[in-house]
Amino acid sequence: MTVERYRIAIVGAGLAGLTASHLLRQHGVHDHLVLEARPRWGGRILTTPVNDTQPQQFDLGPTWFWPSMQPAFGQFLHDLDLPRFAQHEDGLTVLERPGQPPQHLRGYSQAEPSMRLAGSMAALVDRLAADLPPAQLRLGHRVQALEVMEGGVVVMGNDISSIENSPAPEVPPRPLCMADQVLLALPPRLVAHHLRFDPPLPPTLQRAWQATGTWMAPHAKYLAVYERPFWRAQGLSGAARSGRGPMVEVHDASLPDGGAALFGFIGVSAQSRTRVSDATLLALCRAQLVRLFGPQAAALQAEHLKDWAQDPFTATAADLEEPPEHRPAPPAGAPEGAWRSRILGIGSEWSPQFPGYLAGAVDAASRGVQALLGRRL
Repeated sequence: MTVERYRIAIVGAGLAGLTASHLLRQHGVHDHLVLEARPRWGGRILTTPVNDTQPQQFDLGPTWFWPSMQPAFGQFLHDLDLPRFAQHEDGLTVLERPGQPPQHLRGYSQAEPSMRLAGSMAALVDRLAADLPPAQLRLGHRVQALEVMEGGVVVMGNDISSIENSPAPEVPPRPLCMADQVLLALPPRLVAHHLRFDPPLPPTLQRAWQATGTWMAPHAKYLAVYERPFWRAQGLSGAARSGRGPMVEVHDASLPDGGAALFGFIGVSAQSRTRVSDATLLALCRAQLVRLFGPQAAALQAEHLKDWAQDPFTATAADLEEPPEHRPAPPAGAPEGAWRSRILGIGSEWSPQFPGYLAGAVDAASRGVQALLGRRL
């Protein structure tokens, strides 16, 4: 059987994988292939439209960035000509303590506001994917194994586009391509958990990747869409903090073009959420918004719940046991042996500066491409 040959294979079409492809093409390296298990690109960047008739999209994954703290990422967005706007923070914050009615307090002013992209974060990955030739991006192709052979690395896996939401199809993996080098645009723990390496990775590297928690994997996010941002007329910012829950934080998710929404981070642990139905959690979130913002909060147009802990392409069983936190970046490659100079981790968690953040995905991808090309980008 003839196996397609590429200089570079990129495993994952989230922000890191798409950024790596973008940078490679900028530097004249077009001989590469991007493989993505999901039926969509974007990875942990996920948006949802209000409905079939309204074009506004709201983020269910990462939402913010901070240009002064993440200048390279800010410049990257500027170079892509993506408009931005500041998170709405004007007005009072609602504070909810257990056993007490909600209070309205003046919020803390930030030296730099959290910034968002017009059109949601999907605008970023859509912009990067639009420039990638369709033949070089294969969705629904799950990589299951990497094998070193004479002349390169054989990337093994399957086309699972017809197998809905399944991380481990029963069909034995087949060769998807061969590459000189492989960029792993996935979280380290997912690589260690889902990919088989032949020969095996060095034990210390395998353990380090397995021990690196995936940012967002334990998280769940609730979104409520409204006709208008009614809370602003009450002098409220849309921000809330709660010790009662189920949401511990709530923020205004409204868009500059008129789409109104509130979103919140669920404070119930990932393990506990497995014992609660989505319908129950949705009902509890609706009731909490009414407590926080009044009866108008019950008149929502749509609602969405994204539990990242239940996403098989984001979380593993180990992530359900850990609190969500940013971990130090593990080594990105093997220092010796058969895998030296063959594989390199470029997912966000491999960024020394911003592990887990959007800026980390661009940083790690830039470092990986720089290492492959042997020059500074």
